[in-house]
Amino acid sequence: MAYVTAPNPLVSPRGTFARIATSLRKQIETGQITTVLPSEAELVREFGVSRTTIRRALKALADEGAATSVPGVGWRVGRSDSKPLAERVLTEFDGKAVGDDFPSERHLCEKYQASRPLIRSVLANLQGSGLLTTHPGKGRQVAALPTRDERPST
Repeated sequence: MAYVTAPNPLVSPRGTFARIATSLRKQIETGQITTVLPSEAELVREFGVSRTTIRRALKALADEGAATSVPGVGWRVGRSDSKPLAERVLTEFDGKAVGDDFPSERHLCEKYQASRPLIRSVLANLQGSGLLTTHPGKGRQVAALPTRDERPST
């Protein structure tokens, strides 16, 4: 006599990550997901699987170039901008003079699709290197312009 057991709903069958990767890829291809993928926590809830399974699916997408992990942002569609965030923020100095206002944290977060802590870290480094000053109630101003060595190459 053979025993038939009901599938355990808590166990992820082999290949689940591949099916999730396929689902996310289709959403990217059809334009349902255009810039930022849902967070890992949201994907865990949506697909009802473990975070490890979601990470395997996201890694599969990354391996084929369909998505990339961006620190402070999450998973983005396509390959990441090859320039580090700090280098991209340096372009904000273009056309500025000493004493000019520097863009706000909020503006930089929106423009570069980065988290506020990550933007604050970049701004702190710029302030530490003497390029920016902070004036309470007035925001940040340009204290010095980057040298050619500090500027991103184009």
